[in-house]
Amino acid sequence: MVTSPTSQQMPSSDEVRRTLEAVWRMEAAKVAAVVARLVGDVGLAEDLAQDAFVQALEQWPRDGIPTKPGAWLTATARRRAIDRIRREVNLAGKLQQVGRAEELRTAELAEADFDAALEDIDDDVLGLVFAACHPALTAQARICLTLRMIGGLTTREIARAFLTSEQTVAQRISRAKKTLSKDGVTIEVPSGAELAPRLASVLEVVYLVFNEGYAATSGRDWLRGDLMEEAIRLGRVLSALAPREPEVHGLLALMEIQASRTRARIGRDGEPVLLLDQDRTAWDWALVNHALAELDRATSLVGPDHEQAGPYVLQAAIAACHARARTADATDWALIAALYGRLGQIRPSPIIELNRAVAVSYADGPAAALGIVDRLVEGGALADYHLLPSVRGDLLARLGRVEEARAEFARAADLTQNDAEKALLLARASGQDDGPEHDSNTTRTGA
Repeated sequence: MVTSPTSQQMPSSDEVRRTLEAVWRMEAAKVAAVVARLVGDVGLAEDLAQDAFVQALEQWPRDGIPTKPGAWLTATARRRAIDRIRREVNLAGKLQQVGRAEELRTAELAEADFDAALEDIDDDVLGLVFAACHPALTAQARICLTLRMIGGLTTREIARAFLTSEQTVAQRISRAKKTLSKDGVTIEVPSGAELAPRLASVLEVVYLVFNEGYAATSGRDWLRGDLMEEAIRLGRVLSALAPREPEVHGLLALMEIQASRTRARIGRDGEPVLLLDQDRTAWDWALVNHALAELDRATSLVGPDHEQAGPYVLQAAIAACHARARTADATDWALIAALYGRLGQIRPSPIIELNRAVAVSYADGPAAALGIVDRLVEGGALADYHLLPSVRGDLLARLGRVEEARAEFARAADLTQNDAEKALLLARASGQDDGPEHDSNTTRTGA
């Protein structure tokens, strides 16, 4: 059994809670994965893991914090799962399950042997990730459930991050768990033809979390570092669990390159500083180098010509063009435009076309790009997307059509819900700021 220290002074309730919160953030997915494999129900597994957390709050102040807190939580949740199976057993349907539970129950693993008994834990965690991001759930439900079960965030933390109520988040999580249970979603990694669309759903969730941190859709803050960090942490978990999937490495590289600019994206007074104006010496070059290594792993799996590359590898390659340019003038805009063209072929999207227009404007001039943007305006798909008029305004300003540009910036300011971005756009509309508005490679290209 997992033992607790007896010779040291017992910790306070506050010390226990701080330790538990830290352990839970790191171990929640493992605990839930082990239990889910046993009970075959994602929602029930999360409830049992929470029960173990509550038991720790009650027991650790009395008995001391275990040497291996994560193992203690896993063992406790597992025992609760076995007890529940026993209570619900009936000879007609669950005799075999009881036998399996009894084997686990009577093993009475020593602490030193506990980790060895969970050798397949990574497979279980990866299966749990796929379950939490199941396409049967809405995008918002997938995000909340992933942050809850894989990220270990509390309902309050998720609500605060997305500027919504705890009740709303709790309802989304509850409905998601009921849906997975009703549909019989199991803890397993899909294979064959099912893998690609299911993996795309997982990566979409992680990138949605990152994008909400990188360019907040509403509120006072231009970015939210906690969400970016959580998305990157999830990306690193996936990279370790699925080392042969190029899109996993591509997404992690993309997020790390974008996150490396964090210090340079905020000015002295909290105002946004756009990519071409940033002090690149303030970028986190250790993070950039790690990202480029991830991109190299992805490239080794798809080939250097990117012909077999998926959308995240291509976006990471675009971000890498900026990262490799030590000055804005050194940016290879022609390559970026070509990569966006390739991206648009495999994932047609007006937002991707808008990004391509920005690259074309620097490779071939604003007049060439304005035709692309005007076609997007005529298409109407981005009528409510604030970056369309802001990009058009920038192109018009660079062509000397100042009054038309100001009208576009005012229109963009009306559309955005982010306070910091609105202030920047209004400054351009009034002629107080004549710098380029569009922060290349930051518009959202997710599905």
